[in-house]
Amino acid sequence: MAAEKEIWQKIGEGFVQEYYNQFDNTNRTTLGDLYSADACLTWEGSNFSGKAAITGKLASLPFKAIKHIITEQDFQPTVDSCIFIMVFGQLKVDDDPPMAFHQVFMLKHHACSWVCTNDVFRLGIHNIPA
Repeated sequence: MAAEKEIWQKIGEGFVQEYYNQFDNTNRTTLGDLYSADACLTWEGSNFSGKAAITGKLASLPFKAIKHIITEQDFQPTVDSCIFIMVFGQLKVDDDPPMAFHQVFMLKHHACSWVCTNDVFRLGIHNIPA
């Protein structure tokens, strides 16, 4: 019999499911609701601070269709009662071949809900030698 999942793992799994569902199936402007007001995003090495800047970046990504396929996700509680999430997967953009990606989130409990305070995204193509 499988052990009951820890609450932080259930919260993390719910966040990951909601984040990528919104990312893949909306115009991405609603993703801002998942971030705290002073959240930070690093997207392929470029930094964005604050909910408005993050929403603007995600909504302006230059593709018409995207699909994330999550292959693995790991969760940890932190000593300051946050939830650390690491996601591995593939994404398919428009007619391009699938690409590996890695994304890390930090969630914090705020005003009776969980919000993302930190987000780091990288495509998994940076280790290919020239």
